[in-house]
Amino acid sequence: MSASIRSYKHIYFLGIGGIGMSAIARWFNVNGYAVAGYDKTATPLTRALESEGISIHYEDAVNEIPDAFRDKNDTLVVLTPAIPKDHTEWAWFRNGGFQILKRSQVLGLLTADLYLIAVAGTHGKTTTSSMIAHVLKHAGRNVAAFLGGITQNYQTNFLLNEPTDNPREILCVVEADEFDRSFLTLHPDLAVVTSTDADHLDIYGSGSEVLKSFGDFVSQIHPDGVLFMRDGLTLAGQTRAAVRRYSFGEGEYHVENCHIADHRFRFDIAYPGGICEGIALTVPGYHNAENAVAAFAVCLQAGLSPQEIRDGLNSYRGVKRRFEYHLEEPVYIDDYAHHPAEIEAFLKSVKALYPGRHVTAVFQPHLFTRTRDFQEGFAASLSLADRVLLLDIYPARELPIPGITSDVIFDKITTSDKIKCSKSDVLEVLAKLPLDVVVTIGAGDIDTLIQPLRQQLRPEPAHGK
Repeated sequence: MSASIRSYKHIYFLGIGGIGMSAIARWFNVNGYAVAGYDKTATPLTRALESEGISIHYEDAVNEIPDAFRDKNDTLVVLTPAIPKDHTEWAWFRNGGFQILKRSQVLGLLTADLYLIAVAGTHGKTTTSSMIAHVLKHAGRNVAAFLGGITQNYQTNFLLNEPTDNPREILCVVEADEFDRSFLTLHPDLAVVTSTDADHLDIYGSGSEVLKSFGDFVSQIHPDGVLFMRDGLTLAGQTRAAVRRYSFGEGEYHVENCHIADHRFRFDIAYPGGICEGIALTVPGYHNAENAVAAFAVCLQAGLSPQEIRDGLNSYRGVKRRFEYHLEEPVYIDDYAHHPAEIEAFLKSVKALYPGRHVTAVFQPHLFTRTRDFQEGFAASLSLADRVLLLDIYPARELPIPGITSDVIFDKITTSDKIKCSKSDVLEVLAKLPLDVVVTIGAGDIDTLIQPLRQQLRPEPAHGK
């Protein structure tokens, strides 16, 4: 590891509750560093960090910074891009001459000496990276993983490797995030690119700049490494690594004999050496079958047998908020989809799983810029549902844009049964409707509806009944 990190004893996180930040905080914590941090609000994730011995506060106030973290010579500050420019603590650390690194920079330093498997893509990367990490761990390999979601198998976004004198023995799986070009700190041995659709245009400005950034990412794969690229992408000429293509139906690695039985997608995977039969995913969806193909290809390259990979995939239980079931009957599924392509893949899979049944979709748009840039795509993908409830835009880090509200999507939705309502009114509106299959979709705070909606759809019996 970099000597610059080894020289610190205290690690302070500005924005510790983010899914990527918390994984790195956990790594430092279990490796003997003192860890503390700030976040805007308490969440189940921050409470989990606190239960692991990490000190966290929720007020932007310099006097809340623990005394042990006030020495610039042995405190490293890790920053997430979500922290606003006028943040008081950030300014105090800057003015005090502290070493401040972005999360992505720290991740690049942590993984530099390991055998790095990086999964990139504007969608699909969380599921694919967590699949790879689980399959490798299930097969008994020495795995570290920094993931962008809470895995259902391990209830964490972080897997800790076993100690070893040879860092190259550690298979490190990283979700490589294109936001803010964070993935350009990584130099992988094996890499996956699932998609390069235009997104984060508030950062990139244009789809061509997004594509250029992915080209820069694959150029950093080790020359003796391998790029596993979804068939149809145009990155092959920008890397010195070997290139292997995969997809649901095309490429050297692809799905065969796919069918749905018992609400599972069952299929075989064709690869250059033969056919791996008997894949039965507990996480449904055509897109997840394709993600499983990518995971299969990577794990085969990493030395696992087809049988080991199949057993791992069949025991993979998914990631929270990715096609996550909350009720079987009436059906209630929640998904993090926040891009038109993701919503389309999700709703097509729901319709395939429940043919002939009525699907009610509740969607919360995420970001004003994303709503502005993809309003037609959102409307088209949401129109796959039989009924749409559209919420107000979740602003996240953005200020409002004049003329951009969820109305720009609502007006273009072709489904005749469509309702626009506030998040606070959703439960009341749904209570008056006949419901069969219900899905909640979005990357904002729509997840706070999950438990009350589940309770409303199927009330728990009173004690003693």
